[in-house]
Amino acid sequence: MAKERTLSIIKPDATRRNLTGKINAVFEDAGLSIVAQKRMQLTPAQAGAFYAVHKERPFYNDLVSFMISGPVVVQVLEGENAVAKNRDVMGATDPKKAEAHTIRAQFAESIEANSVHGSDSAENAANEISFFFAETEILP
Repeated sequence: MAKERTLSIIKPDATRRNLTGKINAVFEDAGLSIVAQKRMQLTPAQAGAFYAVHKERPFYNDLVSFMISGPVVVQVLEGENAVAKNRDVMGATDPKKAEAHTIRAQFAESIEANSVHGSDSAENAANEISFFFAETEILP
Protein backbone atom coordinates (compact mmCIF):
# COMPACT_ATOMS: atom_id res chain seq x y z
CA MET A 1 0.00 0.00 0.00
CA ALA A 2 1.12 3.54 -0.74
CA LYS A 3 1.43 6.23 1.92
CA GLU A 4 -0.25 9.37 0.63
CA ARG A 5 -1.87 12.62 1.69
CA THR A 6 -5.37 13.95 1.22
CA LEU A 7 -7.22 17.14 2.10
CA SER A 8 -10.02 17.16 4.62
CA ILE A 9 -12.31 20.04 5.47
CA ILE A 10 -14.52 19.98 8.52
CA LYS A 11 -17.41 22.12 7.32
CA PRO A 12 -19.29 24.95 9.06
CA ASP A 13 -22.18 22.74 10.21
CA ALA A 14 -19.74 20.57 12.18
CA THR A 15 -17.57 23.37 13.58
CA ARG A 16 -20.72 25.20 14.70
CA ARG A 17 -21.68 22.12 16.72
CA ASN A 18 -18.15 21.74 18.14
CA LEU A 19 -17.54 18.34 16.48
CA THR A 20 -13.95 18.88 15.33
CA GLY A 21 -12.44 16.62 18.00
CA LYS A 22 -14.99 13.84 17.49
CA ILE A 23 -14.49 13.89 13.71
CA ASN A 24 -10.71 13.93 14.07
CA ALA A 25 -10.93 10.93 16.41
CA VAL A 26 -12.69 9.00 13.63
CA PHE A 27 -9.87 9.85 11.20
CA GLU A 28 -7.19 8.87 13.70
CA ASP A 29 -8.98 5.65 14.72
CA ALA A 30 -9.00 4.72 11.02
CA GLY A 31 -5.22 5.06 10.88
CA LEU A 32 -5.00 8.52 9.32
CA SER A 33 -2.59 11.05 10.84
CA ILE A 34 -3.34 14.77 10.89
CA VAL A 35 -0.11 16.33 9.60
CA ALA A 36 -1.39 19.89 9.06
CA GLN A 37 -4.41 21.72 10.39
CA LYS A 38 -5.86 25.22 10.59
CA ARG A 39 -9.17 26.76 11.52
CA MET A 40 -10.20 29.55 9.20
CA GLN A 41 -13.08 31.59 7.87
CA LEU A 42 -13.23 31.25 4.09
CA THR A 43 -13.90 34.39 2.08
CA PRO A 44 -16.33 34.27 -0.83
CA ALA A 45 -13.35 34.47 -3.20
CA GLN A 46 -11.56 31.55 -1.52
CA ALA A 47 -14.65 29.33 -1.43
CA GLY A 48 -15.50 30.26 -5.02
CA ALA A 49 -12.01 29.45 -6.23
CA PHE A 50 -11.81 26.20 -4.28
CA TYR A 51 -15.14 24.97 -5.68
CA ALA A 52 -14.63 26.46 -9.18
CA VAL A 53 -14.94 22.98 -10.68
CA HIS A 54 -18.65 23.17 -9.76
CA LYS A 55 -19.20 26.72 -11.07
CA GLU A 56 -21.65 25.66 -13.79
CA ARG A 57 -23.66 23.41 -11.50
CA PRO A 58 -26.95 24.63 -10.02
CA PHE A 59 -25.76 24.11 -6.41
CA TYR A 60 -22.56 26.18 -6.76
CA ASN A 61 -23.83 29.44 -5.22
CA ASP A 62 -25.48 27.60 -2.32
CA LEU A 63 -22.27 25.63 -1.74
CA VAL A 64 -20.14 28.77 -1.64
CA SER A 65 -22.65 30.48 0.69
CA PHE A 66 -22.64 27.48 3.01
CA MET A 67 -18.85 27.21 3.09
CA ILE A 68 -18.50 30.88 4.13
CA SER A 69 -21.29 30.65 6.73
CA GLY A 70 -18.88 29.84 9.56
CA PRO A 71 -15.38 28.63 10.33
CA VAL A 72 -13.96 25.50 8.74
CA VAL A 73 -11.04 23.31 9.74
CA VAL A 74 -8.79 22.47 6.81
CA GLN A 75 -6.31 19.69 7.32
CA VAL A 76 -3.97 17.30 5.63
CA LEU A 77 -4.44 13.65 6.46
CA GLU A 78 -1.65 11.16 5.83
CA GLY A 79 -1.65 7.39 5.76
CA GLU A 80 -1.77 4.26 3.66
CA ASN A 81 -4.08 4.95 0.70
CA ALA A 82 -5.27 8.09 2.48
CA VAL A 83 -7.57 9.30 -0.31
CA ALA A 84 -9.61 6.10 -0.46
CA LYS A 85 -9.51 5.56 3.29
CA ASN A 86 -10.76 9.09 3.95
CA ARG A 87 -13.60 8.66 1.46
CA ASP A 88 -14.60 5.40 3.18
CA VAL A 89 -14.44 7.05 6.62
CA MET A 90 -16.51 10.04 5.44
CA GLY A 91 -19.28 7.90 3.94
CA ALA A 92 -21.74 8.70 1.19
CA THR A 93 -22.46 12.38 0.46
CA ASP A 94 -26.08 11.78 1.41
CA PRO A 95 -25.97 10.87 5.11
CA LYS A 96 -29.16 8.81 4.70
CA LYS A 97 -27.17 6.50 2.40
CA ALA A 98 -23.97 6.50 4.47
CA GLU A 99 -22.94 3.42 6.42
CA ALA A 100 -23.61 3.69 10.17
CA HIS A 101 -19.99 4.00 11.33
CA THR A 102 -19.08 6.83 8.94
CA ILE A 103 -18.65 10.51 9.77
CA ARG A 104 -21.60 11.60 7.66
CA ALA A 105 -23.93 8.99 9.14
CA GLN A 106 -22.95 10.05 12.64
CA PHE A 107 -22.70 13.83 12.28
CA ALA A 108 -24.17 15.24 9.04
CA GLU A 109 -27.35 17.29 9.20
CA SER A 110 -28.29 16.90 5.52
CA ILE A 111 -26.88 16.20 2.07
CA GLU A 112 -25.80 19.86 1.92
CA ALA A 113 -24.60 20.18 5.53
CA ASN A 114 -22.70 16.90 5.45
CA SER A 115 -19.93 17.89 7.90
CA VAL A 116 -16.83 17.02 5.83
CA HIS A 117 -15.13 17.39 2.47
CA GLY A 118 -12.41 15.07 1.21
CA SER A 119 -10.34 14.91 -1.95
CA ASP A 120 -11.63 12.45 -4.55
CA SER A 121 -8.29 11.51 -6.15
CA ALA A 122 -4.57 11.73 -5.45
CA GLU A 123 -4.22 14.40 -8.13
CA ASN A 124 -7.02 16.53 -6.67
CA ALA A 125 -5.60 15.96 -3.19
CA ALA A 126 -2.28 17.49 -4.24
CA ASN A 127 -4.05 20.49 -5.80
CA GLU A 128 -6.39 20.98 -2.85
CA ILE A 129 -3.61 20.67 -0.28
CA SER A 130 -1.52 23.29 -2.08
CA PHE A 131 -4.58 25.59 -2.17
CA PHE A 132 -4.51 25.84 1.63
CA PHE A 133 -1.03 24.83 2.77
CA ALA A 134 2.60 25.56 2.02
CA GLU A 135 4.79 22.47 2.15
CA THR A 136 6.52 23.95 5.24
CA GLU A 137 3.20 23.83 7.13
CA ILE A 138 2.88 20.05 6.72
CA LEU A 139 4.66 18.25 9.54
CA PRO A 140 4.63 14.44 9.32
